[in-house]
Amino acid sequence: MQIQKCKKIEFPKIQDARGNLSFIEGGIHVPFDIQRVYYLYDVPGGAERGGHAHKGLHQLIIAMSGSFDVVLDDGLEKKRFHLNRSYYGLYVCPMIWRELDNFSSGSVCMVLASNRYDEGDYYRSYPEFIDAKKIL
Repeated sequence: MQIQKCKKIEFPKIQDARGNLSFIEGGIHVPFDIQRVYYLYDVPGGAERGGHAHKGLHQLIIAMSGSFDVVLDDGLEKKRFHLNRSYYGLYVCPMIWRELDNFSSGSVCMVLASNRYDEGDYYRSYPEFIDAKKIL
């Protein structure tokens, strides 16, 4: 089951009366080389994001502000993760269908990705994703 490879990763947290600091270092906290960073914000109430899987892309999803849920599906099992702390990231390996929902007002979702954008890396149809899983 591939979904077992997906997990929350805790980042260092340095507490200070002036405000906390967390950091992420490639090769230490992230299980892949970072090639791309993007973020989602101003997501309207009730909206969903994601709704796709990647053939080879690794991602680390972080709630930089506010909260949201990530539902992961490997074709056999589904698992929901609630992200609401900026010192945790959710590692998502390739060939996992993902959906993001339950965004709080003002939430910001940052994603670290192992590759640059490539439309050919996507499964945007769930039935197509499931068919590809059967071949593997």
